[in-house]
Amino acid sequence: MKEKNETRGKHWRHSRGISASLFKKKGKSQGSSNNHHSGGSKPKSPPHKASPLPTPKPKSPPHKASPLPTPKPKSPPHKASPLPTHKPKAPPLPSPKPKEEFPSNPPAGHSTTFNVLDFGAKGDGSTDDTKAFQAAWAAACKIEASMITVPAEYEFLVGPISFSGPYCQANIVFQLDGTIIAPTNSNAWGKGLFQWLDFTKLRGITVQGNGIIDGRGSVWWQDAPFDDPIDDEIKLLVPLNSSVEENPPMPVRSNLGRIMPSIKPTALRFYGSFNVTVTGITIQSSPQCHLKFDYCTGVLVHDISVSSPGDSPNTDGIHLQGSKDVLIYSCNLACGDDCVSIQTGCSNVYIHNVNCGPGHGISIGSLGKDNTKACVSNITVRDVIMHNTMNGVRIKTWQGGSGSVQGVLFSNIQVSEVEFPIVIDQYYCDKRKCSNQTSAVALSGINYERIRGTYTVKPVHFACSDSLPCVDVSLTAIQLKPMQEKYHMYDPFCWQTFGELRTPTMPPIGCLQIGKPSSNRIQSDHDLC
Repeated sequence: MKEKNETRGKHWRHSRGISASLFKKKGKSQGSSNNHHSGGSKPKSPPHKASPLPTPKPKSPPHKASPLPTPKPKSPPHKASPLPTHKPKAPPLPSPKPKEEFPSNPPAGHSTTFNVLDFGAKGDGSTDDTKAFQAAWAAACKIEASMITVPAEYEFLVGPISFSGPYCQANIVFQLDGTIIAPTNSNAWGKGLFQWLDFTKLRGITVQGNGIIDGRGSVWWQDAPFDDPIDDEIKLLVPLNSSVEENPPMPVRSNLGRIMPSIKPTALRFYGSFNVTVTGITIQSSPQCHLKFDYCTGVLVHDISVSSPGDSPNTDGIHLQGSKDVLIYSCNLACGDDCVSIQTGCSNVYIHNVNCGPGHGISIGSLGKDNTKACVSNITVRDVIMHNTMNGVRIKTWQGGSGSVQGVLFSNIQVSEVEFPIVIDQYYCDKRKCSNQTSAVALSGINYERIRGTYTVKPVHFACSDSLPCVDVSLTAIQLKPMQEKYHMYDPFCWQTFGELRTPTMPPIGCLQIGKPSSNRIQSDHDLC
C-alpha cells in the first residue's frame, strides 16, 4: 500500500507538522516520551515523568527519530504544546502509571449533553437499549463538541451499532461510566458481523470514562472452528520428555453444535477517522479483537485496560491497520493473542509504558499474506513489561509478500517467563501447510536494545528470507536468562540475518552475521513503499 504522506528517513514528529493532527488534541503535555532510534548511534531512554520531552537534532543515518509528547487527557478541541530542549538521562525501567480516574460529570464547555437514559435506555442489563443509543447519537451528531453520557451504575444491553459520520459535527465525546454488554443471542448477529461498537468517519471523537465494554465472548470462544488461525511459534513448543509431533491433533468441531455465527466481532472499532482518543475505559471478553483502528490518523490511547483469558482465541488487545501517527501508553493489556498488533499501512507508531500479559506479545504483522504488498515504518516500542507471554517483540511476514518494514526500535523491554522474547519470522504460516516462495517483505533498520529478563524456550529467533535477507539489525544490551519450565529449550537461532552486535549479549548471539550480505537483491519499484 503506497503511503503517500510518509516522510522517509525521519521520525514523524518532524513530518509535515504532524503535531497539528495528533497533538493538537491536547493543550498540555504529560507522561513520558522517548528518543526513537532506528539505526546508527544508540538512543537514550528518558525518565517517565509528567513533563514535555526534548527534540534531539536529527543525524545520519536515516530513520532517526525524536521523542513524542504524551498528552494529558482533555476534552477536544486540542492544541499542540511546545517541547523543551534539554537532554534527559536514561532511568531504570519505569512501570506504567496507575489507571487514572476520569470524571463522570461532563466537563465545562460542552454545548449539549445527551444522556442515553433520556432517550429511553433502561440500563437493566436485559432490555435491548440499542435504539436509545442510536437516538442519543443522532442528536449528538448534529452539534459540535456535544457529549453522550452512559451513566455509572447501569448495565446497558446494546446490539451491533454504528456511530457514524461523515456528516456528524466534530469533537464529540462519548462519556462511558456505566457498563455496555453485548448480546449472547445469535439472532442479534445475523449471519455474523465484524464489528460490535463501530465509530466511522468521524473528526475528533473521544471515548472516555471509567466504564466497561463487556463483549461476553466466552459463548463465541467455545465455538472456535478448527480452522481458526494458530500462532506459528506453537510448532516450536516441544514438551519435556516427549518428541516433536509434526501434526498435533486438532479439536473436532461441528457446525451442527454451533451457538454463535462463525464470524466473530471486534468489540470497539474506529474506521476512517481523525484525531481519535480512547482513555480510561476497560474492554473485556471481546469475541475477537478488543480495540481496533482501521485507516485512522491521529490516534491517542492511554490508561485503558484490556482483559480476556490467555487462551481466548484471536483476542488481540489493540489492532492497528492503515493508521498513522499513533500514540499508546499506560495501558494494561491481557488477552489471548497479540497485546498490540501492527499491520500494513501503519507508520509513526509510538508505544510506551505498557503492561502485556498474558498474550502473544507486541507484533508487527503478519504481513504479505496472499502475495500482498505491506508497508510499515517508524515504529517505536519501549518501556514495556511482559509477563507470561508467548512472544516478546516480534516481526512476522509471509513468504511471497512484497514491500518493506523499516525504522523499528524495541527498547527497554522487561520480559518475565516469556517463551520467545525476540522474534523475526519471515516464514510465518498460521495454517497446516504453506508453499515456499521467493519474494518477501524487506526488513531493514530493526534495532533491539536493553531487552532483559527470563525466557522459557528460545531467547532469539531470526528466520529471514533467503532471497531478501534482513539487514541493519542491531542488538544492544540484551540480557536474557533461561528459566526451565515445561518445554525443551533452544540456543539463539539466526538465518540470513545481517547487522551489528553493539555490546556483548547474554546469551552470546554468535549467529548474527556482521555487516551486509554479499549479494543482497535490489528491490524493484514494485517492492518499494
